[in-house]
Amino acid sequence: MSKFAVMGHGVVGSGTVELWYKNEKLIKEKQGIDLELGYILDIREFPGLPYSDRFTKDINDILNDDDVKVVAEVMGGVNPAYDFVKKCLERGKSVCTSNKELVAKKGAELIACAKAHNCSFLFEASTGGAIPIIRPMHTCLAGNEITAIEGILNGTTNYILTQMIENGTDMQTALTEAQQKGYAERDPSADIEGHDACRKICILSSLAFGRHVYPEWVHTEGITGIAPEDTKTAAANGYAVKLIGSVKRCDNGKILPMVAPRFVPLTSQLGHVTDVFNAIMVHGNGFDEVMFYGKGAGKLPTASAVLGDIIDCAKASGTITACTWDDSPDDSFIEKYTDVPVSMYIRCEDVSEKEIAELFGSVKFLASDNNTVAFITPEKKESEIDALCASLGDKVKNRIRVL
Repeated sequence: MSKFAVMGHGVVGSGTVELWYKNEKLIKEKQGIDLELGYILDIREFPGLPYSDRFTKDINDILNDDDVKVVAEVMGGVNPAYDFVKKCLERGKSVCTSNKELVAKKGAELIACAKAHNCSFLFEASTGGAIPIIRPMHTCLAGNEITAIEGILNGTTNYILTQMIENGTDMQTALTEAQQKGYAERDPSADIEGHDACRKICILSSLAFGRHVYPEWVHTEGITGIAPEDTKTAAANGYAVKLIGSVKRCDNGKILPMVAPRFVPLTSQLGHVTDVFNAIMVHGNGFDEVMFYGKGAGKLPTASAVLGDIIDCAKASGTITACTWDDSPDDSFIEKYTDVPVSMYIRCEDVSEKEIAELFGSVKFLASDNNTVAFITPEKKESEIDALCASLGDKVKNRIRVL
C-alpha cells in the first residue's frame, strides 16, 4: 500500500483530509487504488481529531518515507512551500497543489523538476478551485489551438461588484459585507487589487500558450477605482462591470495577458455571473467557445480538486506530461497592452457631447446631464485613447475597458 501526505492543515488542507476519509472507501473501489493518508505536516497542534496520530512537524518524515508517493501542498505562499515541494519532487514524489502564487511564480521550474525525477506536479485547484479547468484544457481540449481565455477569476471582487450593481452600494461598504460573510480576508488587497486574478491568468496563459507567464509581466488593475455611478450606468445600458482576467493571441503572434475591470455586455454569459461565482470562457479553433462555471473557492470544493489530482498521481506510472509548459527567459512574447485596439467606457465632467464627438469621433453616449457625460469610444489603440483623455485633463473621472 502506498501513502500520500498533506502539507498544511488550514482550510484547504483540513478539507482535503476530511473529504478523503469521507469518501475513502468509494475512491478505492471506483479508482482501483490502494492508498492511505500517511502524514499531515503542520507546526500547530491538533489534538482530539480521529487522525491526530498522522500529524508531524518535520518535513523529513515525509521525505524519508519511500511509501509516500504523492504529496498535497496546501500551505500557501512561496516560502517554505517552494523548498518543500522541490525536495519532494527531487525524491520522486508527485506533488499536487492549490497554491496559485507558487505555480504562477515557480511553475515552469517545478514542472521541469518533476519530469526530471519521473513524477508529476499537478495544480488543478490553483485556478478554479472546484471548477475543472486545468485538466479539461490539457485533455478534453487538447486537439484544439486555444486562441483566447477570459474569465471572472475572483469570487470576492465579483461579490463586491454584484452588490454595487444590484444595490447601488459603494465599494467600501460592499467590501465590509464581504469580510463579514467570510468572502474576503482581513487584508483584501490580493483580491481587490487584482493580484489573485493575475496569478490565475498567468497559470492559464502558460498552459494555453506553452510558455511561462510571470505575474510581473501582466498589466494588472483592481476594482478600487470603480464607483457606483459606473456600475449604475453599465446596468442601465445593457452591461455589467466585472473584474476580468484575460489572455489572447494577437495578430503578430504575441500574447496579451491582462487583469482589469471591464464593461461586459449582457449578451455575454460572463455578464450574468453574479455573487461569489466564477466563470472561465475558453476560445479555440475547433469549438468556438466553452464556459466553465461554479464557485471558485471554499473548503470542500477546493479540496475536491486537490483530491482529484492526488488520485491521478496515485494511478499514474511516471510523469503526467500533458500538463506542462516551458520556461521563458524574457517577456518578448508579451504584447504591450497600449499597442492593442480597445473600446473604452469613459465618464467625464464639465464637457459637452459635442466636444466629446469632435475629439473621439463616433462614440456611443450612455448618459448625459448638466455636469456628466458617459460614453463608449470606437475601437482605437489604447495609447491613442490615453492621449485623447490626457487632452481633457481632470475632466476625465473614470475609464473602463469594454470586453
